[in-house]
Amino acid sequence: MEQLLEILRSMHPDVDFSAAMDLIDDGILDSLDIVTLVTEINSVFDVTIPAEEIVPENFNSADALMALINKLDEE
Repeated sequence: MEQLLEILRSMHPDVDFSAAMDLIDDGILDSLDIVTLVTEINSVFDVTIPAEEIVPENFNSADALMALINKLDEE
């Protein structure tokens, strides 16, 4: 989780990602951020996020993102 939080903080240092629950809905993360996140997650966690998983529910919080990474890592 700490690696994920570091990636997120490097993008938006002013946001408390451990508490934020509406990253997409509140406009904190935009489409360019999502592309960057998908690339960084692939590199750091060695998982590929398929297009069908790129939905707001999976990107609205660090916890949701970590759950997605863990799910993809098990497949």
